[in-house]
Amino acid sequence: RSVNNAQPEDIDALADLIEKQIHQGLPPAAIGEIGLDYFVEDYDQALQTFYFTEQLKLAERFELPVILHVRRSIDDVLKHLRQHKVRGGIAHAFNGSLQQAEQFIELGFKLGFGGAMTYPRALKIRELASTLPIEAIVLETDAPDIPPEWLKNGEKNSPAQLKKISEIMAELRSIK
Repeated sequence: RSVNNAQPEDIDALADLIEKQIHQGLPPAAIGEIGLDYFVEDYDQALQTFYFTEQLKLAERFELPVILHVRRSIDDVLKHLRQHKVRGGIAHAFNGSLQQAEQFIELGFKLGFGGAMTYPRALKIRELASTLPIEAIVLETDAPDIPPEWLKNGEKNSPAQLKKISEIMAELRSIK
């Protein structure tokens, strides 16, 4: 959403900030959330791609992992990750196929599973959550977005839901 307000010089400002933090002994943990969102039709894909690749270049330069926003754009994101060798990271709110999951994992990424996984009808996500290597998964709430199945009537999603999300994951994986 903020891509329409971004300016190319913002990339230089971000690079300067990262350098400053590194020199102060406070390097960032990752660059993100960055990525591509093809869900909203009026988002400028070319502009998104420009900023995404520039941010990947920064992650490469500073050897930082990235936190990825991938919404209806998995194949394009994977294409750019093959071109820019970053230190892995997290594909947040993963909602792809087994083949796509395996490609992210091969590139050093963890896959984020959260609220969407709690819906019994989310068969594909639940299957992946139950069969992918556990070390390739991170649990998340994506609060306030993507609420778990049990939040009704506008109840607010929050990190407090993580315990119950982890219980669903354990149940799916038959972990006691």
